[in-house]
Amino acid sequence: MRPGILQVLIVVAIIIVLFGAKKIPDLARSLGKAKGEFKKGLAEGAKEEAEAAAAEPEKAEPAKELA
Repeated sequence: MRPGILQVLIVVAIIIVLFGAKKIPDLARSLGKAKGEFKKGLAEGAKEEAEAAAAEPEKAEPAKELA
């Protein structure tokens, strides 16, 4: 279910009342920076995980004896 125009306008009005019109650009800028840092951290974590997997030798399972 997607929000309608009226719901979006109500949320925007509440945000303006809570933070004030002057603070909204600063808030948006901070959210953008946080999003960039989060993506950077995810990429860095994936890179480290790939490097660790490549550096770790594969563990071979011991051969099972047949009875």
